[in-house]
Amino acid sequence: MGTIFGKIDVETPKFELLHSSPDYEIRKYPPSIVAQVTYSPSQLRGNRDGGFTILANYIGALGRPQNKKPEKIAMTAPVTTQTPKDTTEKIAMTAPVITHGASNGGDETMVTMQFVLPAKYQKVEEAPAPTDERVVIREEGERKYGVVRFGGVATDEVVKEKVEKLKKSLERDGHGVIGEFLLARYNPPWTLPAFRTNEIMLPIE
Repeated sequence: MGTIFGKIDVETPKFELLHSSPDYEIRKYPPSIVAQVTYSPSQLRGNRDGGFTILANYIGALGRPQNKKPEKIAMTAPVTTQTPKDTTEKIAMTAPVITHGASNGGDETMVTMQFVLPAKYQKVEEAPAPTDERVVIREEGERKYGVVRFGGVATDEVVKEKVEKLKKSLERDGHGVIGEFLLARYNPPWTLPAFRTNEIMLPIE
């Protein structure tokens, strides 16, 4: 998934560019098929991104694919992470995943981590069935985002600043924000900071 100089050499999601301005882009993404696992970090030695190994085993990134065909599934980019509102925990770099945070009713945050499968899989039944019952294959529906791209390291402080600025710009122009932000990272952790590509994505009406 790229090099130290930022080259992205895996499939990335297609989208329709609806609007472009100096402050942001409006993009519409078509439905996609994802593999996901939901867990609490304490179940995986406190690792908030611990579901990565489970999903990487499903697609065969770490050896023999753990699906019923078995079929090796190509990785995609970007890594996309969603955290609950008002959280300040750091976001670790993994690839290629989508992570959603939600409370389990106690003090711990539950994590749903997703791999977006390659576009050749158009239906849930076309994707190889996982042998690990923790892995769920489902369809992610069409969605629209306001997006801003930036380079460097996506620290908590930088992300917070970008989210606030993007939200203000969208609302100023009449775009209603309808959910929490996604942080999309297109490069692996060994990529030099100057060559990294990141995006903040806010779901809009």
